[in-house]
Amino acid sequence: MTEIVLRAEGVGKRFGGFTALSGIDLEVRAGERLGLIGPNGSGKSTFTNCLAGAFPSHDGGFTFKGQKLAGLKSHERARRGLARTFQLPRPFRGLSVIDNIRVPLAYAGRDAATDERAMECLESVELAAKANRMPKELTQVELRRLELARATALKPELLIADEAMAGLSNTEVDQILALLFRLNAGGTTIIMIEHVMRAVTEFSQRLAVLVAGRKVADGDPRAVLSMPEVEEAYLGR
Repeated sequence: MTEIVLRAEGVGKRFGGFTALSGIDLEVRAGERLGLIGPNGSGKSTFTNCLAGAFPSHDGGFTFKGQKLAGLKSHERARRGLARTFQLPRPFRGLSVIDNIRVPLAYAGRDAATDERAMECLESVELAAKANRMPKELTQVELRRLELARATALKPELLIADEAMAGLSNTEVDQILALLFRLNAGGTTIIMIEHVMRAVTEFSQRLAVLVAGRKVADGDPRAVLSMPEVEEAYLGR
């Protein structure tokens, strides 16, 4: 059986008197494509921030590749092979496209191979021809590609793609889907957090659903989407 690369056990997070997450248990196996969905305010972003190290969890915790993540900062988790994208692309606006890739490589101590790896990353997202352009010159879908290239520069074992298709056209969604499928085929485990249901159902081998900070479903995508509580809470039926 494929090894479990990520395990969340009883993860809880509170903001003052508001409980954003409560008792989240989740396992992700190496090479898996997991969709994490839920209505706005369900806790998806909070879960991502706790996993990536932006927020500390108040209850429970995460185990990644057999090691506890508690106490590790975001960059330390990234160095261990856990990467994320952001809902809104966050390039370094004053740096060229290729320099945006060189930064995480240099930060991780990969200076000797920085230029070669940076071009590999840009080629993988079809941005090599715009290596010396500035981020402001890129289209919205190209910014999404750059975000993916930055997140995967260090060849992470697990990528959290957080609404990587928000605001894109159907054709652009297909372009990002193709990139994610290629990353997964290359061995990257992917958690997709997305509101574009066509993309989620096409990409995911398994779906987990959060509602009001709790996990209410986890399993085969078709079976999960047909559950009455999921239809009511997420699809509005």
